[in-house]
Amino acid sequence: MTESVHLIEALDARVERRSERREFFKTALGAAAMTAAGATALSFSTSASAQTITDADVLNFALNLEYLEAQFYSYAATGNGLPNSMLTGTGTQGAVLGGRQVAFTDPIVAQYAKEIAADEIAHVNFLRTALGTSAVSQPAIDVSVTATSAFSNAARAAGLIGAGASFDVYANDENFLLGAFIFEDVGVTAYKGAAPLLTSKAYLEAAAGLLAVEAYHAAIVRTTLYGKGIATPSLRTSADAISNARDSLDGSTDLDQGISPVTQTPINLSTTQAAVTASNIVPLDANGVAFSRSTSQVLNIVYLNKGAASAGGFFPAGMNGNVKTSTAAV
Repeated sequence: MTESVHLIEALDARVERRSERREFFKTALGAAAMTAAGATALSFSTSASAQTITDADVLNFALNLEYLEAQFYSYAATGNGLPNSMLTGTGTQGAVLGGRQVAFTDPIVAQYAKEIAADEIAHVNFLRTALGTSAVSQPAIDVSVTATSAFSNAARAAGLIGAGASFDVYANDENFLLGAFIFEDVGVTAYKGAAPLLTSKAYLEAAAGLLAVEAYHAAIVRTTLYGKGIATPSLRTSADAISNARDSLDGSTDLDQGISPVTQTPINLSTTQAAVTASNIVPLDANGVAFSRSTSQVLNIVYLNKGAASAGGFFPAGMNGNVKTSTAAV
């Protein structure tokens, strides 16, 4: 029996324990779908377009991203992807390009990979159950390592590799962590940005829970990269370069943050303290609040295209669902 089967069996047990909760979300979503469109939908605008989306559209947008993360981590941790029974739904179902098990040398990183893989598979199961027959199928996903793959193009944009070279995220612990770093911060900002679009308190509560788990994952990846970067500064520099590349795709606003130490002035109302150098594990604004990305900004990053796009990068044929087209980043 493969490791991925063990992961899925463990998740099945978790699903049983949460069956009542999932049934609630599924029933609630079905009821919302039968409500008048004006009561379940809201409009959101970008600089170039406006469209009306429902709570189901928001959850399906998240499901596309969870398919991507679940496949990447499942392959990296076990060498196997998700079973077809977890990939069906509305829209065109696509295959996964690439993916293989990482030959981890650091047992801690290997354990992190297995834990995150199980969590991401659980996210896919959860969203598919909540959406029921409205769930989109998995679109085509590229987690390969050829010279023209999404990972290689992302690494090239960050200046980690040159023209015609490939970036193998499955080659070692460090490359795996850098590949994970591409996704994790985006997932956190995507959930935070999508939360205000939800009209149902039940879905908002669910999204908050998913966001929290993605934030834990991002912190694990950022902390591990930071720790390894103390001994190997180039690793920390590579993570910073990926952060800058993401920032160049989602617009002119400087949202993203790398992991290199930053100078901070401690807030202490009773004494005057000098600025100190501290780690930058948690990317925050001046108020200590995590930042958000719009659906268009998220699409710009995963499509690896700062112009208007409906496909590319990690989703070579685009996402499934109604939220799948980005506008030009500004």
